[in-house]
Amino acid sequence: MNTTIEDLQAALAGKNETESLALLADLFPGQIVFSSSLGYEDQVITDFILKNKIDIEIFSLDTGRLFNETYMTLQKTNNRYDAKIKIYYPQTAAAENLVSTKGPLSFYESVENRKECCFIRKVEPLNRALKGAKIWVTGIRAEQSGNRHDMPQLEWDEAHQLFKFHPILHWSFEEVKEYVKSNGIPYNPLHDKGFVSIGCAPCTRAIQEGEDFRAGRWWWEDESKKECGLHAK
Repeated sequence: MNTTIEDLQAALAGKNETESLALLADLFPGQIVFSSSLGYEDQVITDFILKNKIDIEIFSLDTGRLFNETYMTLQKTNNRYDAKIKIYYPQTAAAENLVSTKGPLSFYESVENRKECCFIRKVEPLNRALKGAKIWVTGIRAEQSGNRHDMPQLEWDEAHQLFKFHPILHWSFEEVKEYVKSNGIPYNPLHDKGFVSIGCAPCTRAIQEGEDFRAGRWWWEDESKKECGLHAK
């Protein structure tokens, strides 16, 4: 299917989030996936997909270093929707070699070490999860960080050679929380303890009032370097 970004933008014009997801699923049957970290935003999109029985595969990356609360959220979500979110793990040999040679906390020692850990535990599994996909749905919101503020809702991902669609890009954090609350959607209880963006346990902390949304991720690093590579340009 030789579809341009202009074709898709025209097709999506005037449609709400659920209608847009359903349209993309119809246009790319079996080739559209949604990556969920089981945070607030992703739980909203999971609800869109599963409640409306939209044919989009939902997957999550289990890095082996997640909070127990995240696993609880996964279980509750599967139970709530009678679903089976697909899980991708790091390659065993690569993870074993990293911990054996550099130790279990090497990511604190340098940005290079942290990015190596992120690549093994997140980026490589993501590449496998996206293999064969034409559309990648994400829970990215514009207000999450400065480099996402001017991001288009539909974009071409050159690295993965597919389209990325961010259905709730322009939602506020308050709108996300209200949707979760009003629809009784399972959510990670760490959100109630000041955790906004929740990743691996050793690399995530709660944020203080007034701090940036991403301040709790890799808090020991320079602000400009705080990406893991999943959405690298």
